[in-house]
Amino acid sequence: MKKTVSVAPMMDCTDKHEIFFLSLISKNIHLYTEMIVANAIIRGDRKKLLSFKKISNPVTLQLGGSSPNDLAQACKISEDYGYSEVNLNLGCPSKKVQKNKFGACLMQEPDLVARCIEAMTKATNLPITIKTRIGYNDVENFDFLKSFIQTTKDAGSQKFIIHARKALLKKLSPKENLNIPPLKYDFVYKLKEHFKNNEIIINGGIKTTEEVKNHLQKVDGVMIGRAIYQSPYFLAEIEKEIFNNKDIPSRSEVMENLIPYIEEETSKGTQLNHIMRHTVGLFHGQHGSKIWKQYLSKNMCVRDADLQKVNHIMDQVKKTIPASLER
Repeated sequence: MKKTVSVAPMMDCTDKHEIFFLSLISKNIHLYTEMIVANAIIRGDRKKLLSFKKISNPVTLQLGGSSPNDLAQACKISEDYGYSEVNLNLGCPSKKVQKNKFGACLMQEPDLVARCIEAMTKATNLPITIKTRIGYNDVENFDFLKSFIQTTKDAGSQKFIIHARKALLKKLSPKENLNIPPLKYDFVYKLKEHFKNNEIIINGGIKTTEEVKNHLQKVDGVMIGRAIYQSPYFLAEIEKEIFNNKDIPSRSEVMENLIPYIEEETSKGTQLNHIMRHTVGLFHGQHGSKIWKQYLSKNMCVRDADLQKVNHIMDQVKKTIPASLER
């Protein structure tokens, strides 16, 4: 089974612009959309919600919902947009998501989850996968997790992404749920031992290539979220150390390659700040990164950003990061 590294679906972060931006750095990374609500796809602007510029990387659509019929319809509608698979969100703990009966609260209803996955599987030829937690509230034991994964497997899920923390649905905010419940990687390792022939992906708190290598010795894949959003060029290190790829663009080359996309998107009416906000961390850790962030804040990440300034992006890159320091 091929080992994978992926970027986690993150609300208000992994939109189509972020997906394209990250694809310029890494050709081997598996990318995920932010969660899109099934009912929004059925009733909303499908093209706006689902379309993205085609890239060589696999891209997974993550759906939120708890209606088998709505999820099935959303899967069917999404088939023609170029996604490699559809993932059901069973891990988000936010109160808004809970109110609408999406995300981690569905771990309390395995039978409903099974009906959802069965309906999704019947509606599309795309693989159906899940992303979930190891438990919820006071429920944190391996037998529950094993049973829950078995239920989703029997219903048709073909891959299992496990955030190695439980979700505290009432006591904590989404941000606190990303940090306070302790990581229990051993739950995920044990899950792989039990489901030897199934793809098990580990997620949660992973920040270095060394950690990625260690996890890949025990599971089939690693999913990373905030560490990549905050420092996108971390993907270059992953390309070198995990995929043995030496042909990686510099940060300046990434920005240079992004400009035609910016021009194409803004000509369609996309606001410049919707794209440029994703590049804030590109020079993270480099001499001059503070200057880059200030430049974006003043010129590119405001609602009424002047499109004429697109032509000056590369000038600013050269001023910010000397070529000799930039890799």
